[in-house]
Amino acid sequence: MIQDNTTEAIRVNARKTDVFDIFNFHNYAGPNPYLETGALVFDFALTDAQEVLALEDYVKAISERYPELRDEEYSSHAHLFARTASEVAKLDMDLHVNGWSIREDGNHHKIAIQSLYARTTRGVIYFVWDWFEAITRDSDVAFEEQLTTLQNRFRSSVYGGPTVYALLRTAYKKGIPAFYLWEEGLMQYGFGKKHVRGVATTFDGDSHLDSDFTTRKDDCKAFLKTLGFPVPQGDIIVSEREALSVAREIGYPIAIKPVVGHKGIGVTADVQGPKELEAAYERALKAIPEDQPTRIIVEKSIKGSDFRLLCVNGRFVAAIERRPASVIGDGYSTIDELIQKENQKPVRRDTPTSPMSKIQCDEAMEIYLEEQELSLATVIEKGKRVFLRKVANLSAGGVSIDATLTMHPDNIILAQDIAQHFRLTCLGIDVISENLGKSWKEGNFAILEINAAPGVMMHLNPAVGDSVDVPSHILETFFSSRDDARIPIITFNKVSIHDLQETIDHILSQHPDWTIGAVCQDAVFVNRSRKVSNPDYNTNVQSLLRNPKLDLLIVEYSEEILERDGMFYYGSNMVVLDNPTETEMMLSRDILDGSTLVLKKGDSIMLHRKGLIEEYSLGEDEPFTRVYLKEIGTIV
Repeated sequence: MIQDNTTEAIRVNARKTDVFDIFNFHNYAGPNPYLETGALVFDFALTDAQEVLALEDYVKAISERYPELRDEEYSSHAHLFARTASEVAKLDMDLHVNGWSIREDGNHHKIAIQSLYARTTRGVIYFVWDWFEAITRDSDVAFEEQLTTLQNRFRSSVYGGPTVYALLRTAYKKGIPAFYLWEEGLMQYGFGKKHVRGVATTFDGDSHLDSDFTTRKDDCKAFLKTLGFPVPQGDIIVSEREALSVAREIGYPIAIKPVVGHKGIGVTADVQGPKELEAAYERALKAIPEDQPTRIIVEKSIKGSDFRLLCVNGRFVAAIERRPASVIGDGYSTIDELIQKENQKPVRRDTPTSPMSKIQCDEAMEIYLEEQELSLATVIEKGKRVFLRKVANLSAGGVSIDATLTMHPDNIILAQDIAQHFRLTCLGIDVISENLGKSWKEGNFAILEINAAPGVMMHLNPAVGDSVDVPSHILETFFSSRDDARIPIITFNKVSIHDLQETIDHILSQHPDWTIGAVCQDAVFVNRSRKVSNPDYNTNVQSLLRNPKLDLLIVEYSEEILERDGMFYYGSNMVVLDNPTETEMMLSRDILDGSTLVLKKGDSIMLHRKGLIEEYSLGEDEPFTRVYLKEIGTIV
């Protein structure tokens, strides 16, 4: 059912021919008067440029791209715009941005769209605006091109990396606070003394020495060999001449890779002779960073498939087989055309949630095709599969196949034995084997290298096989539940410096060893010490929650701050409201289950505690502080 409620015309940013106008953008990083999450809020209005089409016309056009919107009800063009924007904001990447709201505000509507990255969300709003205008004019819009631009914009953001996004989304689902520390370039999970910080799968509690050690492939290989683990025979060389000498000594086929490197860059496997060695040596040489010396590994190439074994907190959790990119002939297309067709598949969108990346064409591919007496211009017979490179590099278009349940018990023990020698939360172990179902003790199994910052998306969303929820394994290493990631938070709608200090003193009298942070409009405190205040209110809140010693946080959020900045966090253990405004009542919305609400209206007091409600009146000359100080004991 569609109801068409129009409003008086308005124009702020609209062009002369536009029938809609968008203006007054306001970004909130956290809960705000419009949504419980971060949101981009803006005003939507009709102009008087020309007559707007009926709602049915817009719904018909939009549902061709988003059929799920066809059968929903819309009360206005603003309602449809908000719903469409919320769907486009997912960017066909399954982003966890489902929230939206709409309010009528005089002659326009105020719309809020859940947002992870404001720049991308703003781009979404402008794109949907252009789409609506194109529908009005019965013209086309470059939808896929615009969507790709927005996807790339999100990918380049701090949240756009596959591993970072997977952890962020999992934290969101588990109710674990997560936010980006811009000055440090780190993600923070949890609050105060409960928090951890990190980059992707590397965290502040990891040993930097061990992490650095894993990048020194030669030393690491020697270490694993001393422990009795299977590693391929080989040596470190500094020249092509030495490489040829080592190859003759250990025998072909060999593998060549730089000592310092990642993501398979500069790696060539199954080198069969001196001519191939020359090209492989040059690729490895080019992959060495300019500030690093020439040190290249030449080692025996083991027959088998490429596998990544993943351990979290010393325990094996997942295994993946990685196969090189390939194409299957159709009898009339060239290899280059087959690659282009393959790259158009939805599974290769190359987004943070895609199971496969786009196939990359480079010199290594062309050389490998040449070794097979092929080129990008070759037409492949129908049904024939052609592998495009020797190395199973997923970032270059390789295919991931879940192998977790195929692991032989001996191989699980091997992986865990290796992981327990490193003080690292996550450890990726790259091995080569014909079959993980056979014990490594039976031979033809070798450890190629280990990685201190392994990606998780290959396990979470493999191209073939079942998903393994690695992000949950990682976060559960630090937090067994939502509550394990939080410290007690008390939120006021108004509190004076005097009452704030009295509250701090009251808590310290019961917990003298605690560190308490407090923010009000006039001051910032850590225990009884007044600290320098940042002009940006929520930066003060973030700084306190970043404090690894913090046991409890107290924050004042008045109507002015809520409207201007919103809240930094979601969820309070205790909310104290002193004659709140309608906007300030949102603080009671953001209260956690089992928490305490103290509400004062005039002399009337209402206590809401663990599902029970108590009401009474303040006694003559009885201060309000006495009421809520008594209740603090219920949360600490």
